[in-house]
Amino acid sequence: MTQPASASPQAPAAESARQALLALRAEIAKAVVGQDAIVSGLVVALLCRGHVLLEGVPGVAKTLLIRALAAALQLEFKRVQFTPDLMPGDVTGSLVYDARTAAFVFRAGPVFTNLMLADEINRTPPKTQAALLEAMEERQVSIDGQPKALPDPFIVAATQNPIEYEGTYQLPEAQLDRFLLKLTVPLPGRDSEIAILGRHVHGFDPRDLSAIDPVAGPAELAAGRDAVSQVLVADEVLGYIVDIVAATRRSPALRLGVSPRGATALMATARSWAWLSGRPYVTPDDVKAMARPVLRHRVSLRPEAELEGATADSILDGILASVPVPR
Repeated sequence: MTQPASASPQAPAAESARQALLALRAEIAKAVVGQDAIVSGLVVALLCRGHVLLEGVPGVAKTLLIRALAAALQLEFKRVQFTPDLMPGDVTGSLVYDARTAAFVFRAGPVFTNLMLADEINRTPPKTQAALLEAMEERQVSIDGQPKALPDPFIVAATQNPIEYEGTYQLPEAQLDRFLLKLTVPLPGRDSEIAILGRHVHGFDPRDLSAIDPVAGPAELAAGRDAVSQVLVADEVLGYIVDIVAATRRSPALRLGVSPRGATALMATARSWAWLSGRPYVTPDDVKAMARPVLRHRVSLRPEAELEGATADSILDGILASVPVPR
């Protein structure tokens, strides 16, 4: 596939924003070891105004990673620990009676922030999980029938323990579809774990993020989003995205394929990935790079495929290998 003839060099302001956002990986590495791929995914989500689901076993620094990202981006940050007794109003806010004025006033919940960490989101019942749906999709909450806009930027970064752990609830499919990406946080390798222990030996305190310098902010995010909107997508690449999505709907191993919203998400993230890579146009490799994190939570395996040991990622790998790549 050839580069579109109308592609033009990036503007200096956009290039400055790109370098600042790429510097996030090195800055966050001061607090979290060996998670550059996860940081890159979070930056893509910020550029796309999308939400992120982080899945991993307890203790792999999911919470620390989000806190470090907020510090490096100079974003307002709030954390909610999701528990079985958490109520929807604890997240969105509620009307509270003010005895001084004899009137009900709105007390904003933690959702009114730039970066909200929904910690262990699958430990709370579906009713409270659903309280986030309007905020995630409409970027507003409705209190007593009145809509209240959320700040910009606003994203939800939700952590999730694997479903087989006791005391968790499966997220509803409608809510899963609202997450732009599902990123799997792996256990560290041997060298990385030695580095983690070494930091603790020398006094590292995960509660103290003073060593992290702000390297970007809302202005760089806005410039990046403007630049991403100019990234070109050839008709052949659009067709490639549609063919991948259509293949998930035909797969005999899947009972639920990817919706058009998933196709839109794949295109948006591929544009962001291309821009972060320094190109003003999308290639099929950009689509492949984002396919698994964008689609893995949007497909559902048939029981017989699960019994045979298949996973969403393995099915997607097979689809990507079978769909013809445009040249």
